[in-house]
Amino acid sequence: MSPKRLGRVIKTLREEKGLSQKALAERVGVTDAYITMLETGVRKNPSLAVLQRLAKALGVPVTELLG
Repeated sequence: MSPKRLGRVIKTLREEKGLSQKALAERVGVTDAYITMLETGVRKNPSLAVLQRLAKALGVPVTELLG
């Protein structure tokens, strides 16, 4: 999956949940700058641990982030 596609999926899910980047970052245990970099495709290949925490915070299976 391309980093830009992953970023779009994260952003869409985050907005559907009504979360700010800062709120999502706090739930995941990363900085809001990290979330911004993921959403814009600047940050590539987040670790599996981060993907798992993102999925949990967004209430979706990891496969939905990667799908």
